[in-house]
Amino acid sequence: MNKSINTEKNINNFKSENFDWNLVQNEMKIKLGLDIYESWLRKITFVDEFNNYLLLSVPTRFIRDWITSRYLDQILQIIRIFKKDIIRIEFKIVNEKIDKIQKEVIEKNSNKNENISFIKDSYLQYNRIDPNKRFENFITSSSNKLAYEASLKVSENISHYNPLYIYGGVGMGKTHLLNSIGLELKKNNKVMFISAERFMYQFVKSIKSNDMVKFKEYFRNTDILLIDDIQFISGKEVMQEEFFHTFNSLLDKGSQIIVSADRAPNKLLRIQERIKSRFSGGLVVDIQKPDNELRKKIVKKKTEELNSLYVDQLEISEEIQNFISNEITTSVRELVGAINRVVSFSRIYNKVPNLSETKVVLKDLINLAENKVTIDLIQTIVCKFFKISKNEMLSSRRSRYLVRPRQVAIYLTKILTSKSLPEIGREFSNRDHTTIIHSVKTIETIKQKDLEMVDNINKLKNQILYNNK
Repeated sequence: MNKSINTEKNINNFKSENFDWNLVQNEMKIKLGLDIYESWLRKITFVDEFNNYLLLSVPTRFIRDWITSRYLDQILQIIRIFKKDIIRIEFKIVNEKIDKIQKEVIEKNSNKNENISFIKDSYLQYNRIDPNKRFENFITSSSNKLAYEASLKVSENISHYNPLYIYGGVGMGKTHLLNSIGLELKKNNKVMFISAERFMYQFVKSIKSNDMVKFKEYFRNTDILLIDDIQFISGKEVMQEEFFHTFNSLLDKGSQIIVSADRAPNKLLRIQERIKSRFSGGLVVDIQKPDNELRKKIVKKKTEELNSLYVDQLEISEEIQNFISNEITTSVRELVGAINRVVSFSRIYNKVPNLSETKVVLKDLINLAENKVTIDLIQTIVCKFFKISKNEMLSSRRSRYLVRPRQVAIYLTKILTSKSLPEIGREFSNRDHTTIIHSVKTIETIKQKDLEMVDNINKLKNQILYNNK
């Protein structure tokens, strides 16, 4: 009885004019545990509440990525206990010291003609250029040589390839190349470097504030436009319309456009054909998975860099370096992460790990079939099993013979990958995360009563995990 009264009281407080983030924090402690809360969730700060979403802040990009990949859906569910209107959460990264410095720099330079452009009063400045990601430290081999050479050519001769479209998987170096181009060209040009997600955010914000004139002025008055992860404009028709006109306006005035994505232009989902046609009309280059030559170069280079940072650093043996380069084949980012782990182990325990210890340290990165499972693979195998096409599975049709395979594919994606609910939803034709939750629960319920479903799920799991070699 008391618990019911307290819950009702909490809900009333939450609906009050002043948003009470403490209520959510208390609930996170209960639902997710004190250890998780103290380690990660305590660092979240409430910033502002909008019509249907919250803006929260965290101190670092790493903490944001960790929270969004592991706890975002649970946090959203907790918030919706108190306020059902909230359908999404956005994070901004706020380091108080850095924020103060940035504010002073912005105020100081507001009347100067700066080469790096940004939009005032935005939550994140659009100058994402990192001085550490340069052409000089981009390691090349046959798997990424073409993308590197094309990026270099654009830096030397604007509009030589326009647009330049670079695509590849996660952690392959696309952002590094865009950053390198920006660094070279900002010396003599006005450069705008922005992610598609932030472009979309600023677009929506400008519409709400009735300030589209300023939006157009900022994005069309630049010499170089670099847009990262363009696939995120998928399904946003009104924004695609504005992007198309911005794109044409920049091309007409001779500005250089460089775009990155996770897939080729013709594979982009729910993006206007005329935009895909514009992308294909320039130079399209891909970055393939790192080959053995590239992996060895990266391991050697990163190990040397870490050794130079720490005077007391112990040398990682060639055997361990070869082991890492042979086993971690998915992406450059995972390769660097593996090196960091081994180096951290050697510093903490003041010893270089032997091969057995290295295998333990990297156990979740090596020799696990799950790490090679992709959503595309799951969809392909499930479609073949149920004798339907992938287009049918991803369509909006709700025929029983399509709904059940679709739910099975979503269920297997949830249990066999580490993808979040929103990420899964995007890969299933931008379905809402509540649809993903419903599909998973439906299959779990059916499995309790239907032995044939249990058998089918087990057969599919075996095909996905053990025939994928």
